[in-house]
Amino acid sequence: MRWVQERRRRRSLRSGRPTWMKRTALGVALATVLGMTLAEAGAASAAYTPSGFDFWVDSPVMGPIKSRIFRAADGNTDRVVYALDGERAGLDLSGWEINTNVANALTRANINVVMPIGGQSSFYMDWNAPSAFLGIPPQAGSSGSASGSNSLSAATGSSSGSGGLEIFDQGPGKSYRYDWDTFIHHDLRNALHSRLGFRNDRNGVFGLSMGGSGALTLAAHHPDQFNYAGAFSGYLNISAPGMREMLRVAMIDAGGYNIDSMAPPWSPKWYYMDPFVFAPMLKANNTRLWVAASSGLPGGGDVNNAMDVIQGVPLEALALANTRAFQLRMLSLGANNAVYDFPAFGVHNWHNWETEADKMIPDLSGHIG
Repeated sequence: MRWVQERRRRRSLRSGRPTWMKRTALGVALATVLGMTLAEAGAASAAYTPSGFDFWVDSPVMGPIKSRIFRAADGNTDRVVYALDGERAGLDLSGWEINTNVANALTRANINVVMPIGGQSSFYMDWNAPSAFLGIPPQAGSSGSASGSNSLSAATGSSSGSGGLEIFDQGPGKSYRYDWDTFIHHDLRNALHSRLGFRNDRNGVFGLSMGGSGALTLAAHHPDQFNYAGAFSGYLNISAPGMREMLRVAMIDAGGYNIDSMAPPWSPKWYYMDPFVFAPMLKANNTRLWVAASSGLPGGGDVNNAMDVIQGVPLEALALANTRAFQLRMLSLGANNAVYDFPAFGVHNWHNWETEADKMIPDLSGHIG
């Protein structure tokens, strides 16, 4: 055995770096590749739905926040669902409006749709502090400011490119503290009720990836508002080994955000946003759930370019592992308030999520309002 070890040592020396350094570098590279694509995959092409209208509500912490509203075809105000965006949420339109026809499908089902705009890398949480790295305050830069300006990629909801170089830019959630949980549960909810007459209980909420995790978090902690939640390709076991660091790199890539500014590791606030941890609350509240993740194997319509495979396959495999863990957790509790869907084909992209939303609509329709 000693001669084998000596041969490995000499080989490492010839290559210029010890074997352990190579392994560490490879691990970092893999984590970076995976983490930096934890934002939603799939190319985005900006689209605008004329039937929607802008609805501005002031947040005491975040300032004016825009939502897009789509009215139910029959004019009712009782049936309301919130659609949450993914990690690269922009400041102009939601990814749901940019990339899918879900708003029209929901309104045809006589459901009012609320799409909060913004919240890049926020997980729709109330953060501990404005995002900062190394104690350095954000600087004026391409990410815009609290007044609502932003870079083109963020404004259009594009999932291409990296925001990792925006770490120190003064963007939303850096120039102010994210306060999304309170905004959705209190400020937006009350404004929709007082100004549009929308019912403010027995609402639904759903989202993809980051938004799927956020939807379950909102429903678990605010059962007075939400009795239905849908999570598509969500990260539902974020306290699992390695998940925090993968999310850390993803949030750096999606706008340069610092996960430590959101919630300290293994703190009450961190567990507040982990569906695997708060699963008993969803059971106790009898919240109707639609939880889905695909296999990661590309199906029809999933592949438009190489990045759909490079990004979409491993991301969906990770979401599937998280979602299966959450399912087992709920089953161990004896919970029977969830529908689970695990399609044999589908990657981490908008084609998959639009298909899933269409499948969910009949069940959603029967449980809200």
